[in-house]
Amino acid sequence: MTENTSPKLEWTELDQHAVDTVRVLAMDAVEKVGNGHPGTAMSLAPAAYLLFQKVMRHNPADPHWPGRDRFVLSAGHSSLTLYIQLYLAGFGLELDDLKSLRTWGSKTPGHPEYRHTDGVETTTGPLGQGVGNAVGMAMAARRERGLLEPDAPHGEGLFDHQVYVIASDGDLEEGVSAEASSLAGHQQLGNLTVIYDANKISIEDDTNIAFSEDVAARYAAYGWHVQDVDWTNGGTGYEENVQALYDALEAAKAVTDKPSFIRLHTIIGWPAPTKQNTGKIHGSALGADEVAATKKVLGWDPEQSFQVADDVIAHTRQALDRGKALEDAWNTRFDAWKTANADGAALLERLSKRELPAGWKDALPSWEADAKGVATRAASGDVLTKLSPELPELWGGSADLAGSNNTTPKGQPSFIPAEHATKEFQGDEYGRVLHFGIREHGMGAVLNGIALHGLTRPYGGTFLVFSDYMRPSVRLAALMKLPVTYVWTHDSIGLGEDGPTHQPVEHLSALRAIPGLDVVRPGDANETAAAWATILEHTDRPAGLALTRQNVPTFPRGTDGFATTENVHKGGYVLIDAEGGTPDVVLIGTGSELQIAVEARGKLAEEGIKARVVSMVSREWFDEQDDAYRETVIPAAVRARVSVEAGIAQSWHAVVGDAGRCVSLEHYGASAAYQTLYDEFGITTAAVVQAAKDSIAAAAAISGPGVPPKRAAAGPVGPADAS
Repeated sequence: MTENTSPKLEWTELDQHAVDTVRVLAMDAVEKVGNGHPGTAMSLAPAAYLLFQKVMRHNPADPHWPGRDRFVLSAGHSSLTLYIQLYLAGFGLELDDLKSLRTWGSKTPGHPEYRHTDGVETTTGPLGQGVGNAVGMAMAARRERGLLEPDAPHGEGLFDHQVYVIASDGDLEEGVSAEASSLAGHQQLGNLTVIYDANKISIEDDTNIAFSEDVAARYAAYGWHVQDVDWTNGGTGYEENVQALYDALEAAKAVTDKPSFIRLHTIIGWPAPTKQNTGKIHGSALGADEVAATKKVLGWDPEQSFQVADDVIAHTRQALDRGKALEDAWNTRFDAWKTANADGAALLERLSKRELPAGWKDALPSWEADAKGVATRAASGDVLTKLSPELPELWGGSADLAGSNNTTPKGQPSFIPAEHATKEFQGDEYGRVLHFGIREHGMGAVLNGIALHGLTRPYGGTFLVFSDYMRPSVRLAALMKLPVTYVWTHDSIGLGEDGPTHQPVEHLSALRAIPGLDVVRPGDANETAAAWATILEHTDRPAGLALTRQNVPTFPRGTDGFATTENVHKGGYVLIDAEGGTPDVVLIGTGSELQIAVEARGKLAEEGIKARVVSMVSREWFDEQDDAYRETVIPAAVRARVSVEAGIAQSWHAVVGDAGRCVSLEHYGASAAYQTLYDEFGITTAAVVQAAKDSIAAAAAISGPGVPPKRAAAGPVGPADAS
């Protein structure tokens, strides 16, 4: 334990009564709804109360105050640990909200949800994600400091603040937290503190059945500052030594070159007489008899529910007065900073509104028509290089695939403690090129945390096939409507010789199944630039760019019958139309297969068949367009339609309709040159031509009105959120 140099904590009988109120409210809330997780909320009541009432800098009346500390409940199943503190401190929750826990339309859903409840900084529940989010928040704070106030003494800057996490055994069993924590130690994130609730209980009761490592030693090996606070006194007796935890938090704050890890030994469900320290109190109601017995232990009336004494709520709501005073003092400093830093103030205002600077699109690169073309991953890299000077908020990197993903803007420094810079990647603590290491899942969670922090726009790269490693984080980004960009390269069997382990087949359709995620697969270099522009103009959703390893032709633009890229933002547009009126068939291509559709159009024309080529850059963007526009692209009356994409056809049946055909790949790939694979697996011009003829014949056999392409259900919002 670090030597105690912190001031004596003021902890009165009223504070203790407030902590016991937390325990009672946790029991009553779960008992009322009949399900939930009361045990951790009971035993962590002193720790959470300490953070919200004595340690953290926040203003409950202004949950978005930029100068606030951040709190992440990674143990999101114990949502009451957070909700009750938000109620006591005055963030907007009231007693009726606790009474409506886990019910339709309430502000207190089963797990905390970002944007749903004031004071909730991130959606947690899937274990380990909150730890990763907090690492991203801590990284974002450092990047933002570099943008706004790089020369301020450390710890004294206007924008300096702490990120606090409460994590459980389950959080630290999940691999995503290990990936993110390893990165945090490497990045020396001194503004991050994790309190690990080491209660040794999970759903299957004693964690010794599956989890016996020395977690503190693991975190020390990651490069964290590690402390131990044992309220169990080695199993000899239980004492909630709040002063010891306070001392550890103060010591953690004083360590500025390492993240801090505090292992707090607790007994889950304390002081329930028969269910404490068991799995039975982890994830279910205590039952009326145990609730009554626990209230008697605490000296409370077992006949009463949801009791909150007037003096308790008056005491805890003083957080509003303290918060106002803190924010007022901060605003005085902020006004002085704005006066002395006009450029920084203008940048902060723009970033806070997520606005893009005037004329930023002028920096986008463009390419001349070229049959040899360029890989869309390379085009994406050029976009990042050109945009970096214009958009300081745009930063990111790769999971150890920078050269393959083309995620490193030329001439830009790495975000890294100077001692970890390498010959290949120079940089400093305020750089912008991120190096996630081979940690795709951790990268996803960290990217979410960066976006949640508020000012910057992160991106992260890996191979499309490894989006599988990232999927839980991607899903949460969609659920939270975070503007995170994924640069997923090597998007098909076109990566060739690496073989089926690296060749995505089902991934595009699987990702399109995530509500609220834009899957974007540009067909040439100019579409790639336009796609990046559209992604950056969206601030309410994540997007995944699926990019080619191999070169693809750069189409003429505005000449020879080819369209410009002005409609890329609409998701689907007519790249090149049929000659001579209404098309006989519509060919719909994406990515590297768009060229095959263009070639097939020419072959069909030689046989007198009129074909229109539609570039479907993003199904999601196209689904957002009105019926009139969609009709101009894929007319309902033209039933003959062919999709061509080197992946499973699952996401195309709704587009091609009842007479359509899909040229697709319904099995795994193989190791060979990509040209060989396309030929052997039948993703060819000849295959598209034959599919077009088959579709025309099928359409001719169907009578009745035409069928417009169906829309997918849009967006991540569920019925409870819409109520």
